[in-house]
Parts: sequence; C-alpha cells; structure tokens
Amino acid sequence: MSARSQRLYFIDAIRAFAIIMMLQGHFVHTLLDTSLVNTSGFFYGLWEYFRGITAPTFFTITGFVFTFLLLKKNDAVSLQNPRVKKGLRRGLKLLFWGYVLRFNLSFFVVGFKDFFFFIDVLHIIGLSLILLIGLYLLLYRYSARLFQYTLLGIGFVVFLLERSYANAPLELLPEFFANYFTKAHGSVFTIFPWFGYVALGSFLSIIFLRQYQKEGFYRLAIYNLAIVGLLLVHFSSYFLMVLFEFTGIEIFKASAGYNYLFSRFGDVLVLFSLFLVIRRWMAKSIFTDLGGRTLSIYILHYILLYGSWLGIGFSRYWHHSLSPLQVILGAIAFIMIICTTVLLYYRFGDQWIERGKAIAMRKISMSGSWLVAVISKLQPIQAIVLRFRNR
Repeated sequence: MSARSQRLYFIDAIRAFAIIMMLQGHFVHTLLDTSLVNTSGFFYGLWEYFRGITAPTFFTITGFVFTFLLLKKNDAVSLQNPRVKKGLRRGLKLLFWGYVLRFNLSFFVVGFKDFFFFIDVLHIIGLSLILLIGLYLLLYRYSARLFQYTLLGIGFVVFLLERSYANAPLELLPEFFANYFTKAHGSVFTIFPWFGYVALGSFLSIIFLRQYQKEGFYRLAIYNLAIVGLLLVHFSSYFLMVLFEFTGIEIFKASAGYNYLFSRFGDVLVLFSLFLVIRRWMAKSIFTDLGGRTLSIYILHYILLYGSWLGIGFSRYWHHSLSPLQVILGAIAFIMIICTTVLLYYRFGDQWIERGKAIAMRKISMSGSWLVAVISKLQPIQAIVLRFRNR
C-alpha cells in the first residue's frame, strides 16, 4: 500500500469515527432522561469524555485535510488555484447549510426567531475554511514556514486567551456578527476558540505533507503524536502554571485553571496516533466510506433529530424522556439508519434518479396518449356543438 493511500484511509477513518461519535452524542444528549442515570458515575463520565473529543477532532481534521490537499500539488498562490476555488465554494456551502437547517417554515407566519441566527458547527467550519484560504493567500506567497508557524501561533494564542474573550457580549457589533464571536446570545459554537483547532490541524498537515513519504515516517509519527498528546492531556495545566510562576502573567494561570482546549487537543493527537496504528485495517472499508460523506450525514441527522424546516423531529416528542436502555438501542438504530441511507444514496442514487426520470417520462407519455385518445373521442361532440352554434 502506498503512503498516499494510507494517508487517505487514515484521515477518512478518523472522520468516520468523529461523525459516529457525533450521532450518538447528539442522540443521547437530546433524548436521555438524565434523572434516571447517575451523571457522576463512571460510565456516564466516560461517555461525556469521549463526546467531548468529537468537536475538537472534527475541527482539527478539517484544517488537516484542507491544507494537505491545498498544498499537495504546489499550485500557484492565487484565487485561480483550483483548490482555493473549491475551498471557497465549500466554505460558502457550509455557511449556507448552517442557516438552511435552522430555518423553519413557521417563520413565514410568526417571523424570524433568534435561534435562526445562532451559530453552529457548519457555520464555523465554513468560516474557518475561508479564513485558512485568506491566511494562505496572504502568507504562503512569502514563505511556507511563515504560513506554517503563523498557524501554530494562532492555535496557541487562541487557546491561551480563551478565558479573556469567552462569553463577551460584544455589544458594539450587530447581533448577527456577534454570534460568530460570543455565546452570550445563544450560539452553540464560535469562531474562537474553535478556529484554533483548525489552525493546529493545518500546522500538522504541513509537517505530514513534507515527511509522509519517507521511510519509517509512520512509526515515528505514531510515537510522537502519542507522547505529545499524553503530555498535553496530563501536564499542559502544569506547564501553564510554570509559565505563570516564571512570568507573572495572569492569563497563564487563568488558562491553567480552565484548561480544556490544550488537553482536548492532546486527546486528538492520541486519537491520530491510534488510527495511524490501525490504518492498514481501515483501507477501503465501509468505515472509511462514511468519512467522505460527513456533510450528508450531518444534514440528515439534524433533520431527523431536531426537525429543521418542519420542526418535527425526535426531540419534539422524546426530549429528555428515554430510559438508558431505550436511548442505547435508539442510538444504535439511529446510527445504522442514517449511515445506511447515506451510503446507499451515494452508491445507487444516480441509478434511482435515472429510474425515476424514466418512470416519469413513461407516465407523461402514457398521459399524452390518453389525452390524444380523449380528444379524438370528443371530436364528434365538438362537431355537433359547432353545427348547433352555426344555426
């Protein structure tokens, strides 16, 4: 197996893992009656921990994949670069779907509600792609290293300063724009700190792109990712406190006291290393097929679970009302139905569409023949009517 194909399967496998974790996480979080479980127990805590890895993994892998493909062919640094054009289209498409999924037909009657303007994961991924393209066009033309280490710096600074901008109301900004920067009005995600994961994923992809075809790279990458990841998980708060003791800068202490960003990035690196270990077993599997269909899976799950345009979703009828057994069985069925539907659509969708067109054309043809027959039978009646009129 070539290095190139290994890389693709490794990435798709991680994306598939993240989308499955998102499906079960949203289903359980939305429908489980938490009064029936011990939320401080081991199993619930384990579920929450792994649910917390999902978003950091998604954002990191977004930056990784996009930047890897952007730089792989070494095309011209301009808006004419096919990857730049594709990235801009993808970013705008994600922003579009972010708002479309929050639209509800009741808005035509009662007007737009505030939740339509709340920012969710699709908005942030779309905007992050556009920001990455801007940084690429601005910096890469001067130096690939400048672009690379600017991404690393952005990730570190965004994580470090999170305590200083979290939940800031930003009253001078119109609420439409403020929602991209603060959760104070109800947004689920904001561009910061989540763009930090995208930037760090991009930084990793540049290292990967330079080294992945070299002999022994994967073994070295597995060890390095695991070691750095575990250090971030277990010692990043300690390192931040050391920096505070050394510099006296309060932001290091504040970040250490609420350190989920650095530690979650450590989780992502450990996850990367694990999937690198099993990359050979992931090749050309259904699991990796799912990794290439994450947007479709997200859209379908959002409609079924939250209702979207009609407001008729599972959450409307069973919000926080299912028992642990019901929610476990339901989550398994939910994942299987959505993944199977999406995979079947992409495998046979074109055939279904062509078959539907053929059936429709036959119906139209049959209707036309029937109409001609009816008209021909009406012609004698029409002649009688004309003779009557002419009298």
